[in-house]
Amino acid sequence: MHDPKICAARRAELARRMESGIAIVPTAPERMRNRDSDYLYRFDSYFYHLTRFPEPEAVLVVVAGAEPRSILFCRDKNPERELWEGFRHGPEAARESFGVDEAASIATLDEALPKLLADRRRLFYAPGADAGWDARVMNWLNQVRAQSRTGVTAPSEIHDVRALLDEMRLFKDESELATMRRAAAVSACAHERAMRATRPGKNEFEIEAELLYEFRRGGAQFPAYWPIVAGGRNACVLHYRDNHAPLTEGDLLLIDAGCEVDGYASDITRTFPVNGRFSPAQRDVYQLVLAAQAAAIAQVAPGNSWNDPHDHAVRTLAQGLIDLGLCKGTLDKVLESEDYKRFYMHRTGHWLGLDVHDVGEYKLDGKWRALEPGMTLTVEPGCYIRPADDVPQAFWNIGIRIEDDVLVTRSGCEILTAATPKSPAEIESLVGHAG
Repeated sequence: MHDPKICAARRAELARRMESGIAIVPTAPERMRNRDSDYLYRFDSYFYHLTRFPEPEAVLVVVAGAEPRSILFCRDKNPERELWEGFRHGPEAARESFGVDEAASIATLDEALPKLLADRRRLFYAPGADAGWDARVMNWLNQVRAQSRTGVTAPSEIHDVRALLDEMRLFKDESELATMRRAAAVSACAHERAMRATRPGKNEFEIEAELLYEFRRGGAQFPAYWPIVAGGRNACVLHYRDNHAPLTEGDLLLIDAGCEVDGYASDITRTFPVNGRFSPAQRDVYQLVLAAQAAAIAQVAPGNSWNDPHDHAVRTLAQGLIDLGLCKGTLDKVLESEDYKRFYMHRTGHWLGLDVHDVGEYKLDGKWRALEPGMTLTVEPGCYIRPADDVPQAFWNIGIRIEDDVLVTRSGCEILTAATPKSPAEIESLVGHAG
């Protein structure tokens, strides 16, 4: 159950950080998929962070100053449209349910904004995010400027509101973490279900269906992103999305999938053998990636650099690739030449929250920022070995990634997705054994 006081506190914090002026934060528009069919609606993450209001055609205005206030513009009640499209709160119910100071019809926005902008020195919105909104905001500003002879002044400073909101969203409060733990739990069940359903002769899309079923059965509203279900050589395509190939005896299956619960994402990757048994080469590479992930997670702690987990994962992977004969030379030489990038070419993680690749700067003043309690990130090293003349055939088409969601705590970290099976023994006991 949503507590409107939480979002009220966030809006008050935004007003405090603004110091003065006014912020305009619209939600996302509805998007047409084809002809008369829309995509399922998903609100804008910035807007939702400040309101938890789920309907389209809504705008939040936050006025800073000695007596800050928030105004929600939303759709009117309309019984005829509600018959076709479902419930609308309307301004009065929205004000009561979502704790804003005022609410008004979205139809009055163009009339209200020039008045609200008058005599405000600073305007905060998201310039460049949408050309239509840029034009609309400029129109409101020009209306205010046209009143200059009467002594009315328009904002002389325009700031990107995302710079303030990104830093706020980077640190998750207890209500957000509770939701993220729910998303992690549902996603863990989905990955286990996928493992149990996998066997040679099935198709990638059949396993995709198991994931999507378990997401919805667990109460998630959406996948957080479209699942990657990549068997065999497809696992060496980092953003594989076709999900239509048959699963073959002796291959690995890489699944990168997470659900979204009340706007918050989970993001998990697991890799396992289609037939339930790792080959010796597969096991060697799997254990290497697992060790790299453990080395990275050990670095997720307050005061450590954002880049520390990546650096430790890379060192572990590079040494392992040397030990397997896939890279040549000393560890320092392989790191300096970046020869390991043939097999590991991406970063080890990203911020996680309302967006899968969530907001927040990774560097401050040109330096990797320090990790702090309340930050949530993924830790996802991998190894992708394509056929090549200098690669032993036993390693061909082995693509492995292991990804978990991790919270920085005061004493270290919490793995939110720890319930998702990961050890070789757990995996081999589950794959192909439908529950």
